[in-house]
Amino acid sequence: MFDYTAPLRDMQFILKELAGLDAVGALPGCEDASPDLVAAILEEAGKFAAGVLAPINRQGDEQGCRLEEGKVIAPDGWQEAYTQFSESGWIGLSLPTEFGGQGLPKLVSTPVWEMWFSTNMAFTMLPQLNVGQAEALLIAATEEQKQTWLHKVVSGEWASTMNLTEPQAGSDLAATRSRAEPAADGSYRLFGQKIFISYGEHELTPNIVHLVLARLPDAPVGVKGLSLFIVPKYLVNADGSLGDRNDVRCISIEHKMGIHGSPTCTLSYGDNGGAVGYLVGQPNRGLETMFIMMNEARFGVGVQGAGLAERAYQFALNYARDRVQGRDAVTGESGKPILHHPDVKRMLLGMRARVMAMRALLYTAAGWFDFAHYSADKAVADKYRRYVDLLMPVAKGWCTEIGNDVCDEAIQVFGGMGFVEETGIAQFFRDARIITIYEGTTGIQANDLIGRKILRENGATLRELIADLGATAMALREDEALADIADAFAETVDALETATDWVLANGQDRIADVLAGAVPFLYLLGTVVGGWQLARAAQAARRRLVEGEGDAAYHSSLMELARFYLATVGPQAAAHAATVCEAGGALTRFDDSAF
Repeated sequence: MFDYTAPLRDMQFILKELAGLDAVGALPGCEDASPDLVAAILEEAGKFAAGVLAPINRQGDEQGCRLEEGKVIAPDGWQEAYTQFSESGWIGLSLPTEFGGQGLPKLVSTPVWEMWFSTNMAFTMLPQLNVGQAEALLIAATEEQKQTWLHKVVSGEWASTMNLTEPQAGSDLAATRSRAEPAADGSYRLFGQKIFISYGEHELTPNIVHLVLARLPDAPVGVKGLSLFIVPKYLVNADGSLGDRNDVRCISIEHKMGIHGSPTCTLSYGDNGGAVGYLVGQPNRGLETMFIMMNEARFGVGVQGAGLAERAYQFALNYARDRVQGRDAVTGESGKPILHHPDVKRMLLGMRARVMAMRALLYTAAGWFDFAHYSADKAVADKYRRYVDLLMPVAKGWCTEIGNDVCDEAIQVFGGMGFVEETGIAQFFRDARIITIYEGTTGIQANDLIGRKILRENGATLRELIADLGATAMALREDEALADIADAFAETVDALETATDWVLANGQDRIADVLAGAVPFLYLLGTVVGGWQLARAAQAARRRLVEGEGDAAYHSSLMELARFYLATVGPQAAAHAATVCEAGGALTRFDDSAF
């Protein structure tokens, strides 16, 4: 087992040079995000991640959770860690001060959450739900509801969940059957069953606030008939104290491949007269509100991909430095660590490049969130809001797929020892496997990207993004030392433009063919924007070298990292584009009966 070291140098470089920390800190409402404060926050978060969360990660995996007489018992150490986590104010880092948060930009909180996910993803899923629920309630809840629930959610005194999936419906929310019947006092009584509810039951907090999708008696069919309800585990009295246990109970927990320390529950509502719930927002418009929480979760899951990949990379790198085997390929010396083997070095460099690409994309997107939310310039806010919307499926889908790939390759670095649980690397692969699935599979993300984000607006925002990508390539060409990076990156942009033209030309008449290539298109866009971020990193590093600032060796390494990514990952862009344009026809022509 290897200790976690927060990658603070990489984080600080991306925040300052790529994600625009200084510009975000100048936005109205973000003035507290000074470089010194941000550096102090990251330092403390790194200590907490390494000193509190990482040490209990393994025992959480080994012990898992258990259901005893309706109560879910979390692993040893979970209670102490959660109490310390919530009392330290980490949950409210980017939430409003009005409700007890610290009001810092999303750009500041994103690297902090990456550290949590790196060191203990199963644990961190619990406070992550509070952030998503708080965002939803801030937008849709009444003032009375905010005063009742938000202070406790933001502080972490009460836990949060979101309840969407049902046994018969899966990802098809239109098939939701849970119902809500009006009560005389203005509340509702809920009946139904929800599955795959992360932290749906536990004893870590005195109350759990569930957000539940259900249908009113006169609701229209489909997703347009879903309403959203607050359903607490314990009812809350007028003075804020806890009252009776609500009619919601955990009837089972899942036995999963990974994230064993996180209880995944089946919840039953209304077995004894109906669970008391309170309508949030407008009737039959619950999915719109829930999507606020889901969007926060989707972005957070993308950060999980980067976090787990970073941890797996650190494990693999440390093992490669320690493991002595074979001869050095250049000198022929024996007794050298396997880090000197070209193929092992290839895997490690590829892992580092992809982690940096993901991290830079996610931090940059976090900065876009802040510009969209805080900027007084409506044109700037609108542009970055559209960029966030366009790339959200990529942030979730591509980053989780790459996170899986990196965790998989880390096992390969270990060789046979990677298949042995005692080395610890297998847990990250097992934990990472879920992230491509929950909050919408990669296929669902890709369909969202093609249908709602590209075809619905005839590619307008994507065209704007492609223009920005092209501008970066042109700027790189102005420096002869970056010309090769510019050319390699421009090839990926050309591939994206070709595939975009094809999708827009065929999106109406050949939609089945287009959707058959939706996942390859998502991979293509992720590959290109990941390369964009590393090209920008090379540009910033080159500027630092010319100015003679900072660590020259580090900045030179970033330029080589961009070259390696564009040489090894970049060519996949053309392959993905060809798949988008050519594979759909064969797929749709293939008769289902021939399987």
